[in-house]
This record gives sequence, structure tokens and C-alpha cells, in this order.
Amino acid sequence: MQMIRASNRWTMTWMCAAALGAMLLGGCATVATTGTTNSQQSRNPTVAQAGELARNGAALTGAARSANDREIERLLSALDNATLSREAASLAAGDPLYNHAAQALLRRGLPLPRAFDRTGWNFDAAGRPAAEHDGYRPPVKLAVLLPMSGNLAVAAAPVRDGFLAGYYGEPRRRPDVSFYDTAGTPGGALAAYDRAALEGNDFVVGPLGRDEVNALFAKGALQVPVLALNRGDGEPPAGNASFSLSPEDEGNAAAERLLALGAKRVLVVAGVDDTQQRAVASLRERLVARGATVTDVAGEGTSDFIPFAQKEGGVDAVFLAVKGSSARLLMPKLALAGLAGKPRVATSQLLSGTGKADEDRVLDGIAFPTETWTTRGVPGLPPAAIAGSQLNNAKGPAARLFAFGFDAWQITAYLQRLATTADGHIDGATGTLRLDGFGNVQRTPSWSTFSSGLPTALADASNR
Repeated sequence: MQMIRASNRWTMTWMCAAALGAMLLGGCATVATTGTTNSQQSRNPTVAQAGELARNGAALTGAARSANDREIERLLSALDNATLSREAASLAAGDPLYNHAAQALLRRGLPLPRAFDRTGWNFDAAGRPAAEHDGYRPPVKLAVLLPMSGNLAVAAAPVRDGFLAGYYGEPRRRPDVSFYDTAGTPGGALAAYDRAALEGNDFVVGPLGRDEVNALFAKGALQVPVLALNRGDGEPPAGNASFSLSPEDEGNAAAERLLALGAKRVLVVAGVDDTQQRAVASLRERLVARGATVTDVAGEGTSDFIPFAQKEGGVDAVFLAVKGSSARLLMPKLALAGLAGKPRVATSQLLSGTGKADEDRVLDGIAFPTETWTTRGVPGLPPAAIAGSQLNNAKGPAARLFAFGFDAWQITAYLQRLATTADGHIDGATGTLRLDGFGNVQRTPSWSTFSSGLPTALADASNR
């Protein structure tokens, strides 16, 4: 029998999550395996230089390690797809460059020659039963660390309900689950983790806040492995993972989409809030690493875009890190500058301040990332409209966090296959999920656009 413990204040919502769980169709993780190859000495000078950096990087930490990794990424980005694939396949198991090369392949949507090299992972702890045919192998006793009180409690509620919807919808063996309140503080997260470890849990999901995650990762080697629900400032400790809906992930996804469209010179229009600026920073970093550039970053209050459009080299595409209400005002100005026909990609904030088709028609054609569940539906969850009618935490802005919580359960249940197979992935509620060689869950979102003023899933949303 599964056990769930937490504060009484949260108990009633579980009944709704359980009701949704009864409607679930059952999720799945699709995987395939490939063999390893014999090591070969590369004669490519770019690969040789990247390999030397990768070997030296093992001794680096902090900012120096990050800078070293960015330089490796820049070097590998200069390789065409065929060369990158060939060179990655030639690297022996354990070669420090392999995870970087495989990461580059993953970002381009290319197959990996073999699984990432990993250390510190132990899926046989706590007497877990063997994996089932589809890779399902959840923990035996699971702790979920969430801020049930404090400033982050409102955000935590839909994450919790999405997690429980996935949990209750799984008809096979499920772990005993205990919830621990972190209060949304680093100290609270550390105390909750220590208590979870003391009480015999063999896996931990959470914490949720960025500062909480940083505090936990700063411990170094962790007694009980963790799937953190946010990115830290550094990579997760070996044998641990992190999953996030961060602005950085949206910026990276937008960069990859623009690169796939052939854009090399991108004009950015952005607001000033932290979320928007973080998306811009990650977009710029990814574009530069792949040989493209941000021509300018214009403020959302810019009145004349003609000087930006007429710069030497021109503009191939426009990236919008603004809310929909601001984007509506920007579209006529971009059109006057001759940029209306350029590819336009935005963050998910484009949906904020929209909802009136007559006004939103001006946004037609702008691509923006969305959750697969809310736009296309996914196996394992009822349609978003039905779920929202039964549970407040599954509708409106909360739907995104509900989908995130559902995927957190899926990752927990299928983590071994994500970590140990070359093409392990989950077709999740927030997008297609894969685990990179550094413990970060990489999310390829679905993409939508506005058509006649209404959000509409793009036909190529799931191509990558």
C-alpha cells in the first residue's frame, strides 16, 4: 500500500488529483539503445582543441569551469552535423569530450551514438524491483520537498497536484510518498532534505526555489539522490538531476528554433524584468556558440526600428521577450521597418495580456513555446479543459505548473532509462524531455502561433 503524508491543509486537494488520476491513460517513455564504438584518434584540429579543454576542465570549478564549457561548446558548434556525429561516435567510453559532443548532438536534434557517460548513479539502491518492459522503475520510498508555506506556496500547489495526478494515474507499483515543507527558504530546504534522508527515503523530488536548490547542491555529494525542480547556479552533483521551466530554457529553445530557420543575425526586443532578461541572455549565449549573433537588444518602448533593420548585414529574424500586450504595440513599428516578413519567435510570455481575438490578430505568425498538454494533449492526462473544470490548480496560468508537476512524476518513474540509454525520452506534458550528460533535463517544447488572433499549435511543433 502506498503512503502519502503531509499537512492537513493540503489533504483535500489530493482527492481531486486522485479523481484526475483515475482518468489517466498511462504515460510512456520511448527509448532505444545503440552500441558503443571503438576509440579513434581525431585528426580534426577543432576536435583536438575541444578535447584538450575537456580533459583540463575536470580540475576546474565555478566560473572557470563554466567559461571552459562555453569554449568547448563554441568549438563544437563550428562542426557540421556529419562531422560532429562522426567525431562523437569515435570517442571512447569515458572520454571527457564525449558528454560535450553528445550535448551538441542533442541540441541539434541528432541521434546519439551511445548513452551519455555518467558517474554516481545507483538505481539498484533500496531494493528497487527490476524495471518493467517500458523502463518504468520508480523509487521504493519517495520524498517530495515543496514550499507548503511561505512565498512560494501558491506556485507549489499546482506542481503538487500535477505530480499527484500522475502518481494516482499509474496502475502499477508506486512508491510510498511523503511531502516535506521547505517553507521556501534555503534553510528550510536543507532541513527538509536531512529529515527525508533520516526517514529512509531512497529518492527526493524538489526543492522548488532556485535558492533552495543552490543550497542543496552546495552540499556536494548527496546521501539520497535528487530530482531538483529548478536549475541551480552550477550543475547538479554527480548522480543527481534538475528539471526546470526556467527562462534560460526558453531562450535556448528559441535560439535552436531560429538556427533551424537559418537565422544568423537576430534582433532582440525585450522588456526589463528579470525573467525576460534571463531569456535574452541564454538566447544570446546559445546563438554566439553556434556562430550566429544578436545584432541589437532594443527596449520594448522603442518607437523606431528602422535604424536596427538598416544596419550593415541586416536582420534575419526577431526575438521578442515581451508580454502580448506590449507585442501588439510593437508589431506595427516592426512592419514600418520592413521586419514584418522576418521570422518572429517569442517567449511564452507572449500569451500574457492576450485573449481577445480581434486585438490579437496583429500577433499572427509569431512562434512561441507552449506546453504540449495544453495545446495538443498528451497520453496520461485528460484534456486540459476537462482537468481545469475539476481542479482550479489545473487551469489558467497554473496549468503550466500542473503540467510541470506531472512531468516531475514521469521523470522520477523513468529516470533510469533517461539516464542510461542513447535515446531515452519522455513525451511529457511540458514537451519532449531528455536527460543530458550533466544531469539537466532538457525540454524541447511544443510551439504555437496566433492564427486569426487565436493561439494555435504549429504543425511542426513536435518535429524535434
